[in-house]
Amino acid sequence: MMNTIRLAAVAAVTASFATGALATEWNASVWGKRRAFTEHVEKIAELVSEKTNGEFTINVSYGGLSKPKENLDGISIGAFEMAQFCAGYHRDKNRAITVLELPFLGVSNLEQEVAVSNAVYAHPAVQDEMKQWNARLLMTSPMPQYNLVGKGEPRDTVEKMNGMRVRATGGIGEAFRAVGAVPTSVPSSEAFQAMDSGVVDTVAFAPHAHLSFGTINEATWWTSNLNPGTVNCPIVVNIDAYDSLSDAEREALESSVDESIQHYLDNYGALLKRWDEVLAEKNVEKVVISDAELAKFREAAAPISDQWIKEMTDQGLPAQELYDLVQKTLSENGS
Repeated sequence: MMNTIRLAAVAAVTASFATGALATEWNASVWGKRRAFTEHVEKIAELVSEKTNGEFTINVSYGGLSKPKENLDGISIGAFEMAQFCAGYHRDKNRAITVLELPFLGVSNLEQEVAVSNAVYAHPAVQDEMKQWNARLLMTSPMPQYNLVGKGEPRDTVEKMNGMRVRATGGIGEAFRAVGAVPTSVPSSEAFQAMDSGVVDTVAFAPHAHLSFGTINEATWWTSNLNPGTVNCPIVVNIDAYDSLSDAEREALESSVDESIQHYLDNYGALLKRWDEVLAEKNVEKVVISDAELAKFREAAAPISDQWIKEMTDQGLPAQELYDLVQKTLSENGS
């Protein structure tokens, strides 16, 4: 894997010298296909090019540069300049931001997800950890709460989730483990195959991913209100590449973040409005979990946050401070 990435880096540098071009060209490594999850990356590429009259361009690659779980490695060695990754793919490499993947944090909308991500990304401990990978946090990829799709009898009680094989990462996976389920963290692009082949019984995704990766096409039911949490997937840039930008290029990049996030939110909002229509079209049953069962699930998952705080504190991170920062930010933003 690392040899492939290094070859890509060498090829990119060689091409740059061969053309002798003065324009700045970046490559951004994402995966899957263009979808709601990548709209802010597409938008920032568009805005940066507009603001610099085409002198600074960002080429968005869907899987052609790296595998999803290897994007942070690629950033660390400069194989590409920008990348998206999800914290749950390699929790040991980005321990601090996994606070945002803890279950049942109380985030109720995408705007709150942006607010808590921005607050955590700005914390010195988080930035220092990212520097170890030569990575600078640029913006988040806000996603709504995850829910399950599955086939056969709906898993609508904690008892029925016992033994359930579920595609779930990070804190969501730990929450399901707490009720006896068996989580697996296959990349999102492999979730359909895992469900189709019977490797997993259910898949936990945000709505856009159920559409993009086809798991909704395998489903007979969907949980509308389980809402155990979500994953956190930052967009990062290589620090050396960022530092090499001119002042004008850096301004074009930084000033485009908020507009790109707003574009993402607007696009995702339209998708959520269509979601019920999609379920009806595909004849997928909308399952509502009872308040009593939700309470059981939350109770079972409650120790996970305390365990995370202890574990991360033992590793030298200001875990309690990060957790409190999330709660404070939610309180300030309407939670």
